[in-house]
Amino acid sequence: MTDSATTPEPAAQHNIDTSVPHSARIWNYWLGGQDNYPVDKEAGDAYTAVFPGIVTIARSSRAFLRRNITYLVAEAGIRQFLDVGTGLPTADNTHEVAQRIAPESRIVYVDNDPMVLAHARTLLRSTPEGATAYVDADALDPDRVLAAAAGTLDLTRPTALILSNILGHVADHDQARSLVTRLMDALPSGSHLSINDGSRGIDPVFERAQDAYNESGAVPYILRTVDQITAYFDGLDLIAPGVVPVPFWRPDTTSPAPEPIGEHGGLARKP
Repeated sequence: MTDSATTPEPAAQHNIDTSVPHSARIWNYWLGGQDNYPVDKEAGDAYTAVFPGIVTIARSSRAFLRRNITYLVAEAGIRQFLDVGTGLPTADNTHEVAQRIAPESRIVYVDNDPMVLAHARTLLRSTPEGATAYVDADALDPDRVLAAAAGTLDLTRPTALILSNILGHVADHDQARSLVTRLMDALPSGSHLSINDGSRGIDPVFERAQDAYNESGAVPYILRTVDQITAYFDGLDLIAPGVVPVPFWRPDTTSPAPEPIGEHGGLARKP
């Protein structure tokens, strides 16, 4: 990796403000990760005091992504992944799940968070047969994302686009849909789209907690209706069971019976 856009630099070179809570670090805390600071734990604990179920949502989201990737590699034959808005490394990152099944898998991670960049080396521990890369880019700049990703991925071959809990950070739903469309338009037939995001209409306590968080001055995350999340897949062929609460998407048979939560997701194939 010689492209400066995909080469992580030492953490000390980045301006990471440890005095203000950060959504990616709070999410990492809820997932049980270590890449967070006391201020993030305080904010995370304040949120869980209002809505303890957020920890279940965070961990169910990660489990949904793991099952998605397993399906994509083992059943759909996908060997290329573009993970946009990847967040901080935790257990079962995209490349770890994919390369356990198919070591030749190639993965590009995209984020523009200095904290994620500082820890990107964890995301670059590829198998010898495959490849991983990290692109320091804004998800709202799809042309930049695609141009940088093309340095590692062959975008003429089927590719899985992963958008996990990122579209809620795009305030305008039409803009979020346009972003998805632009990225998918650049990928060939046989590519797949995986999306999961916080949703409205399931848990009013969650909705009140998130609305209060958004009004606190933190970077907002917009919960969307199930219809709005489903609209991201327009023009694609949804894989059964469609857009559902994430614990219901092809649950592990050894797990307890799933219960609905305010996090919906789906997976679809481009015809």
